[in-house]
Amino acid sequence: MTRIIKNGSIVDDAWTILKLAEGETPESAALPEQNAIVPLPVWQARKDELVSRGQPVGVWLDSHEGPEAIAADLQHFTLIAVNFPKFADGRGFSTARLLRERYGYTGELRAIGDVLQDQLHFMKRCGFDAYAVRADKNIEAALAGLKDFSESYQAAVDQPQPLFRRRTA
Repeated sequence: MTRIIKNGSIVDDAWTILKLAEGETPESAALPEQNAIVPLPVWQARKDELVSRGQPVGVWLDSHEGPEAIAADLQHFTLIAVNFPKFADGRGFSTARLLRERYGYTGELRAIGDVLQDQLHFMKRCGFDAYAVRADKNIEAALAGLKDFSESYQAAVDQPQPLFRRRTA
């Protein structure tokens, strides 16, 4: 079973990520039995079917898909995953902040794709609370890397007040 970092611990991943095969359409994709993280096009095409199953639903957004596409449906999601297709693509950071700050999403927010230890601290600051670290990387080292910084100067999702305000309080 795959392991992920969730809420500061390494846990077994109980979710299955559905990826469309070459030539497969959102309407024809076989849905996993339970705990499925479906791509946005599958959610859009089969929303009623997914909701009526009565099981937890997760959706994943690719880097070019914005959170506004699911803003009206947030109450249906137990989990939202944001894909980082490559290390240099930082659009997922903005997606996470928008989901947390603008749209008020409070469920699990997971980083998937090319997720590396160097990024985890910044992902956490943007609102991620779960990380599917790339399979060829050491997940224990990545978890330890989340504690590299004890304080942050700037305000962010994980600490809404800047350091100077916290010190004067």
